[in-house]
Amino acid sequence: MNLLKLRRSLEEFFTEDIGDQDLTSDVLFDRDTKGEIRFLAKQEGILCGTDVIATGYGILDPEVEIEVWQQDGHPLQAGDEIARAYGNMASLLKGERVILNLLQRMSGIATLTRQAVQNLASDHTRICDTRKTTPGLRMLEKYAVRTGGGYNHRNGLYDAVMLKDNHIAFAGSLDEAVRKLRDRLGHMVKIEVETENEEQVAAAVKAEVDCIMFDNRSPEEIKGLVQLVPGSIKTEASGGIAVDQLASFRDCGVNYISLGCLTHSAPALDISAKVPILERSLS
Repeated sequence: MNLLKLRRSLEEFFTEDIGDQDLTSDVLFDRDTKGEIRFLAKQEGILCGTDVIATGYGILDPEVEIEVWQQDGHPLQAGDEIARAYGNMASLLKGERVILNLLQRMSGIATLTRQAVQNLASDHTRICDTRKTTPGLRMLEKYAVRTGGGYNHRNGLYDAVMLKDNHIAFAGSLDEAVRKLRDRLGHMVKIEVETENEEQVAAAVKAEVDCIMFDNRSPEEIKGLVQLVPGSIKTEASGGIAVDQLASFRDCGVNYISLGCLTHSAPALDISAKVPILERSLS
């Protein structure tokens, strides 16, 4: 994960939440009021987001001391202690909600991804994500997918080509669309095409694209379509596939199954922040 981007994002998130000041903590506590905050798992899952704790508190107060006891990807049980932060009480409390929100969100995605990988239980097919991420959180959510054992699809519109029916319709044909792209793009850019039937798959094979997606096809349909694709072209299944349906796709033969639900529907993992005050100097 790019820690420079993480820092910039956290600065924006803290600015949104804190505004001019934390009216509660900044007024209630002075610089001599020290304490600690401990992050605890309240349910079973996969931990993700410990860099958010260290980077977040480092932005708010460089004097805050951080101890991280569990690493990203570690399976959590209810009651497990994740990390401890010690320092000025106002600093700890004003960062608590933003840090906790991200930690819960990322751990929830990592947990659902691990579940998907286990449900598929395939040595041939990989689970990957989509662009259906929360605006502003894509880097963090895609990192969480990797932490859970999944793989990333393209990061955005800028790093790979995805030809869909509207692109092809306006270009005139799949062959013409691919020809224009090959003429104008560098040799490092991959081209994927979305297909729904045998005719479209055959056209994509003829155009020698890099990856063919079978969109909204059943496992039985995909098994037949995969036979039309040479081994030099990667294959992907996508379109409304739920985590509890993955076992039925285990033997369909594709290289990847992309799941939007990993990022748009993952429930947050229940993690709490416990704050025992160690020293008091309130008058």
